[in-house]
Amino acid sequence: MSNKRKVAILGATGAVGQRYIQLLQGHPWFQIEVLAASERSAGKKFKDACNWIMETNLPKEIAEMPVVNADVESVEKAGDVDLVFSSLPGDLAGPVESEFAAMYPVFSKASAHRMEKDVPLIIPEINPDHAELVKLQQKARGWKGFITTDPNCSTIQLAITLKPLMQFGLRNVVVTTMQALSGAGYPGVASLDIIDNVIPFISGEEEKMEAEALKILGNFNGKVVENADFMLSASCNRVHVKDGHLESVFIQLNQDPSLDEIEAAFAKFKGEPQKLKLPSAPENPIVVRHEKNRPQPRFDRDTGCGMSVVVGRIRKDRIMTFKYTCLGHNTVRGGAGAGILSAELFVAKGLA
Repeated sequence: MSNKRKVAILGATGAVGQRYIQLLQGHPWFQIEVLAASERSAGKKFKDACNWIMETNLPKEIAEMPVVNADVESVEKAGDVDLVFSSLPGDLAGPVESEFAAMYPVFSKASAHRMEKDVPLIIPEINPDHAELVKLQQKARGWKGFITTDPNCSTIQLAITLKPLMQFGLRNVVVTTMQALSGAGYPGVASLDIIDNVIPFISGEEEKMEAEALKILGNFNGKVVENADFMLSASCNRVHVKDGHLESVFIQLNQDPSLDEIEAAFAKFKGEPQKLKLPSAPENPIVVRHEKNRPQPRFDRDTGCGMSVVVGRIRKDRIMTFKYTCLGHNTVRGGAGAGILSAELFVAKGLA
């Protein structure tokens, strides 16, 4: 792509905004044009407004960029923007993203618009056809731009592993999550709450997983998304791990495939991003580990540059059909990486 699209990042000083900045360094299609955040940060250089918490150094050119207020007028004054990545907090995202979507394609990590009927909830390998919803959204709302959303981090890795199993007739899913601290943002969970402890509650998380997966894996009939026809029950826990959500998944199928067939379904799975060779697409969306004690967050979260979901411990179950463990990097595939891959998909499809 000869001319890079210029992007604005809303919520640029937060943990997800910082991950967007990190992942967009050297991106072949996108160039950071505007950094936007709250009024508290506006008017400062990014290095002065941001407590940089990424593992890599803050890029010098980003450090010197000014931060502007996260509203359309301020962003338009700051630069010529083609599309917007939003990592705004959920309670602020709704009206702000709608304001931007009237003018720009908005790729949102917030939960505010995910379940609206004309808003796509996209995992590019799973439901790229749902992207067409934005045409209906633009027509109904009179917008020049649109909003498309990325699912909850724990939902993304689960849904990726469920997609190749649908060929066997998905009936019931039970999942228990062990979610990393970075999923709570920064500074997140107080140290004295989580050291030597597991917190068996994450506000709103179970409801998001149970609702979002059905929309993502549902069928777009050209007008609306019809939810997938299976039941999902989730139990979510916060554990003392920095990055990488681990999930224990129990599956009931209509068929009774062999473990070899299940493993092959995981290992052979590819999606449209792989066929299109999108810049952020991992070669293998799902990587199968055969060791008895894998995946583990510390060793496996960076698989596929953090964009692959790692599956292991695939085995038969006495009550359900079978069970497995999956791991995803919650701030890469489950966060900013998901937004960037979605934007690449929309650009490749001529929608953005």
